[in-house]
Amino acid sequence: MTTPFDAPDWRTMSQEERDLGLNNGVAVTGSADIVAGWERRSTEVRGMHRDHLDLRYGPRERNRVDFLRARDKGPTLLFIHGGYWQARAKEVFTLFAEGPMAHGINVALIGYTLAPEATLDEIVAEIHRGIDFLTEQLPALGGDDKGIVVSGWSAGGHLTAMALAHPRVRAGMAISGIYDLEPIRHSYLNVKLGLDEAMSRRNSPVMQPGGAMKPLSLVVGSAELPLLRRQTAEFAGHRARFGLPVTYEEIPGADHFTIMNELVAPSGRITTLIRQLFERTVTT
Repeated sequence: MTTPFDAPDWRTMSQEERDLGLNNGVAVTGSADIVAGWERRSTEVRGMHRDHLDLRYGPRERNRVDFLRARDKGPTLLFIHGGYWQARAKEVFTLFAEGPMAHGINVALIGYTLAPEATLDEIVAEIHRGIDFLTEQLPALGGDDKGIVVSGWSAGGHLTAMALAHPRVRAGMAISGIYDLEPIRHSYLNVKLGLDEAMSRRNSPVMQPGGAMKPLSLVVGSAELPLLRRQTAEFAGHRARFGLPVTYEEIPGADHFTIMNELVAPSGRITTLIRQLFERTVTT
């Protein structure tokens, strides 16, 4: 896998350059308005699927899962929200269930405790606990019990990669994720995360010797920040070197926010890739 030609080495950048190189809100004009629009539309979608919202999987306030049923005994996608592990909530992202649900795929959205109230170790553990809960409840909720596909955006892409090891996860779809936490540790984002080198390394998928032998699709926008494009390309190369199932794609012209149009649309590229993951991992 080739590294994007315009992607710098974060180690050669100044602190200011590194901070700006990871700041999607500054990089994308109107990003706050885009996210506000997501939240408005998500409120409408939640209003149409009230039966199984805020199912508690753990003791902390954000330890909740929403389950939106597209059809009885259908397969289930779990979506993990982004926000650099320290912002946003599952309720902002409900609209992105629309693409998969148009194809009969049930969608669950998981919340988790944000930094600094939780360490990254604790956040990863919460996601695994939430998967335990969801997969145990699927028959009662109306989903099939053959495991789930996990997807996530930005920090949720990282958590998707970390969730792939769970025995009930069949495959992953990671969107614009972070797979090497060392640049994060050396940026403004670490004020709340509080990563030390050991925590950074054990939670960096690209630093692990191998990984789960399960299909993982990786996507990033061609108009995203070069450091993020590099993250995705290098993680795809890492998996390929270990012989692990992986696909890598850049969505032409998409930035960190507009890339999500490819999930909300039933015919979007990310929706299509998710459908293909379910087809590739059919179990009887």
